[in-house]
Amino acid sequence: MKREKTRKRKKEEERIEETGKELKMTNIRKRGIGIAGASLIILLLAMGYWTYCCLNPSREKVQTAKARIEAYSCYEIRRGDKTLLRFDEETTTLAAVFMNRWALVPSCQGRLAASYNANITRNKYKGLDADSVLTQKVDSLDSLYKDAKWKESELAYYIHSHSVMDLGYNRICAFENREKVLRDSAKKMLDSLHHIQGNAAVGKPSNGKEKLELVHLIIYKAFYTDKEGKTRSEDCKLIKMMDGKDTQGCNLFQLASESTPDGIFGIAPRTAAGLVTLQGATHRKAIDYDLRPDSLGYFSGSYDSLYQAEGYGVWMGHDGTYYEGEWKDGERNGWGFSIAPKKPLRVGEWKADKYKGERLVYTSQRIYGIDISKYQHGKGKKKYPIDWKRLRITHLGTISKKTVNGNVDFPIRYIYIKSTEGKSIVNPFYKKDYSDARRHGYHVGTYHFFSTRSSAVEQANHFLRHSHIRRGDFPPVLDLEPFPSQIKQMGGPDVLFARVRTWLRLVERATGTKPILYISQMFVNRYLPLAPDLKRDYLVWIARYGEYKPDIHLVYWQLCPDGRVAGIRGTVDINVFNGYKNAFDKFAKNEAVR
Repeated sequence: MKREKTRKRKKEEERIEETGKELKMTNIRKRGIGIAGASLIILLLAMGYWTYCCLNPSREKVQTAKARIEAYSCYEIRRGDKTLLRFDEETTTLAAVFMNRWALVPSCQGRLAASYNANITRNKYKGLDADSVLTQKVDSLDSLYKDAKWKESELAYYIHSHSVMDLGYNRICAFENREKVLRDSAKKMLDSLHHIQGNAAVGKPSNGKEKLELVHLIIYKAFYTDKEGKTRSEDCKLIKMMDGKDTQGCNLFQLASESTPDGIFGIAPRTAAGLVTLQGATHRKAIDYDLRPDSLGYFSGSYDSLYQAEGYGVWMGHDGTYYEGEWKDGERNGWGFSIAPKKPLRVGEWKADKYKGERLVYTSQRIYGIDISKYQHGKGKKKYPIDWKRLRITHLGTISKKTVNGNVDFPIRYIYIKSTEGKSIVNPFYKKDYSDARRHGYHVGTYHFFSTRSSAVEQANHFLRHSHIRRGDFPPVLDLEPFPSQIKQMGGPDVLFARVRTWLRLVERATGTKPILYISQMFVNRYLPLAPDLKRDYLVWIARYGEYKPDIHLVYWQLCPDGRVAGIRGTVDINVFNGYKNAFDKFAKNEAVR
């Protein structure tokens, strides 16, 4: 009995022990499953976080990955390995980001995603050979050089007739110096191109020389910031266009070293593409508040609160127009100067974007003269002599506004005297006035009043017969003041200019000196464009009784008909020479009768 009980107890103990072992194993399995589950969750969370970080990089990481690529492009004309000409040089900046090859794996290896710009790789001379392009460049540069020569003559005219006493003189001189450098550069380049063209004619295989070749050259350079905050650069190359669906049409570049710089981490391809597309489209070129471009050109200078030109600034048009001066409310207002291809230099005052003219300041430094006729000796029966010892300009008239520096007490440097009119009229005081003026040391000139009712030959002979044109005299003058009705009555402008040319030619042949044309500003504007040869070949004397200097190249300006001169009774025409002492002395030496 006892044995049986003992055996049962042992079996029970063994069962209990076995059950305990099973429970222990179960607990161990449960604990292992829990640990494994927790580990899996942690792993999944880690992978999710890693994926999130890769696809959504932090601001710091994005800043580290940012870069830029400068694409330098140009065209070259080569013969063999030798570059003969390089032109159309451009540098375009592209937004770029260091990029991994795979989204979740560090695999940059110096790759960069960059914003897309098709103009860089576009060949603007596609379909043209080197000779054709060279001809284009020669023609373009030749036109530029001719424009520069035109500017040179216009600026030389201004500088010759002005001085540092005139407003803006130094600015125009500075502009003239810049234009001279550009002109000389254009001339050197033009000579080089002509040399290339000359050699190109014999540069054929039959002569043992290689033909000209047109090459489109593109060089890429990447710029980035290293871990020390310093800007570094390295050459790079364009690998390919990335997939447009996934990367929004970006370009893929790679550094020449094919390695990622220290301290730089790439970001996922799609994220990189999105960043450079955004930067390239909206932030690739920041607003330059010092340079405002538009469809016609660009402005550089100061602005008001509405971003309109205000104060001093420069406008450069795509057509070659240049303006430098004062602005207000986005328009030219105040002093400035403008020049354009085949258009005269305009210096002076502008109002509401329109050129008004050059306003002179009258001082004792300017060169003044007068012109006289019988009317300076009185009207009717009572006649008055001229007191040649007292001659002095005392008033510049009231018919127009004038800016005078100091008191009007100006010496007279030259005198023109009327001798004849038409084919029969003679100034009875001419001979004595001419003799007295020369005797008192004045530069003297003689003028003829042109009639529309007489032939040019008769008038020229009449003038030469009754005038004194002696060595040292100033050039004779043709006073041309016809009314529009008179021009129409005689047959129109063509008939008028034919007669004028005849008179000028006959007088020049007889005196050996080119005469001067005396005309009004109205005549200049309305009729002179119909006779460009006269405007080109003859000096002009302009009558314009306004506050602004005449808008044409001239030698004298008659600024008023109602001036006052000590020693002469009544009003007198006052004239000013276009220039100062040096220019006047040069004129007296080179243009006087010989």
